[in-house]
Amino acid sequence: MSAFEAFQSVDMRAGTITKVELNEKARNPSYKMWIDLGGLGTMTSSGQYVNRYTAEELVGKTVVCATNLGERRIAGFLSQVLVMGVESEPGVVNLLTVDGQVPNGAKVF
Repeated sequence: MSAFEAFQSVDMRAGTITKVELNEKARNPSYKMWIDLGGLGTMTSSGQYVNRYTAEELVGKTVVCATNLGERRIAGFLSQVLVMGVESEPGVVNLLTVDGQVPNGAKVF
């Protein structure tokens, strides 16, 4: 498999964060997030965005998610997708967001 084919095998989609709660069981400060991915439904993710965003700031953001990496339990919470982010400094992760309006579940190319 070429590097490009490997990249294409990751199913990345745009979705809107609809609900956020602090995951109080996590070792590192984390949020539990619910993301509307259109036809894929609402999926959950755990992410360490507490040092960058309040829960209220996250709701309504359109983010980029990897949807086919499998599920994991993180501090008792089922994480179904990986919300993509970039660390700007140690412990501060910035979300990869979408500029403009796109349908939930839109494929990232």
